[in-house]
Amino acid sequence: MSEQTEVVTQPEPAPEQRDRTVEQSSRWQQAMRDIVGGSAMISVLAVLLALIAGGILIAVTDARVQQAAGYFFARPGDMLGAIWNAVSKAYLALFRGSIYNFARDDVGSALTSLTDTLVFATPLIAAGLGVGLGFRAGLFNIGGRGQMIMAAAAAGWVGFSFNLPPVIHVIVAVAAGLIAGGIWGGIVGLLKAKTGAHEVIVTIMLNFVALYFLMYMLRTPGLLQAPGGNTPKTPPMEPTAIFPPLFPGHNVHWGFLTAIAATVYVWWLLNRSSMGFQFRAVGINPNAARTAGMSVSSVYIWTMTISGALCGLAGVNQVLGTVTSGFSSGIDAGIGFDAITVALLGRSRPWGIFAAGLLFGAFKAGGFTMQAAAQVPVDIVLVVQSLIVLFIAAPPLVRAIFRLPTPGTAPRRRVRASDRRAEKGAAA
Repeated sequence: MSEQTEVVTQPEPAPEQRDRTVEQSSRWQQAMRDIVGGSAMISVLAVLLALIAGGILIAVTDARVQQAAGYFFARPGDMLGAIWNAVSKAYLALFRGSIYNFARDDVGSALTSLTDTLVFATPLIAAGLGVGLGFRAGLFNIGGRGQMIMAAAAAGWVGFSFNLPPVIHVIVAVAAGLIAGGIWGGIVGLLKAKTGAHEVIVTIMLNFVALYFLMYMLRTPGLLQAPGGNTPKTPPMEPTAIFPPLFPGHNVHWGFLTAIAATVYVWWLLNRSSMGFQFRAVGINPNAARTAGMSVSSVYIWTMTISGALCGLAGVNQVLGTVTSGFSSGIDAGIGFDAITVALLGRSRPWGIFAAGLLFGAFKAGGFTMQAAAQVPVDIVLVVQSLIVLFIAAPPLVRAIFRLPTPGTAPRRRVRASDRRAEKGAAA
């Protein structure tokens, strides 16, 4: 008997099912392209490129690397080893000074590096939120320094001049600082709304006005100058006005919680409130927002007022949490300008700014350890920060280096040689 073999053929998928499969595949491809080439990936790769460039600078300035370079062709391994030792030692010291110092005996003291990072990050987050909020409304607030100074002066005056119960004293001092910073920023918004004055020029001028006004108050007895002395410095804050430590034995204080609360507030304001919708609409197109019935002038005033209050929160954290023994005219510590970098790296998104503030706080905390342990100039950290801004400002450069796709563009379809010959035959 002959065996009969039954051949089972699978039915071809219907054209509709095939089109649906192709559509789903293209959606996933498009989603991956948007993720890989999105702003978050650009920010991460910008930090990576800046660290690589910083490593090159560390290697170039290292004495052992320079010495080994003199006989590179005789023994190239010596130079490569010296480069590895210099760069790894520097970045390991940066990690120990900012995240976890594994050279310490117990976990509590080893985590002091992380708490120092949080201390440095707290004012950067608050001021970065203020600058980022202005960016979302189409305003360039570079007056964070002046707003910090005025808030620090108001909060510091309340902090050492009054005897109030502990919790109430802190609340009153914080409120005074927020109001002072909000007023100083609101002046910019008012001039922008009523006269059309450019916010960049006005904020630059108000930075100097606030600085010299603070210097005058620090040199005048009865204002901010400590009684019984001639130095331009305030008295120490009252213990009832100081932020209590968040963890016993560490420098991080309750001001970090105010930075978290400010991040949550700005996120809610921009994404869940009608006022935030107006901020974003004006930032995208003020003329279209005005046509839709929105008051652009009110948006400018409110944006700069809230932005000034957020930058003022950074000054409040300085005088009530970090520099509680009395402050001088350098209380801003360059935070007002560093906040611009933080806002750019965070893409003006609240939680992105929060993460960028933590990163720059780690740079500040670990830079001193890197200088002491690895003899690397602390200016290298400033170079890395500057390079981050450079790469953030040039997304096409980052995409070109890593060959990333541009979000929103369709993937390039490869045409097979057989299809090309068929097309030529049909055309002929």
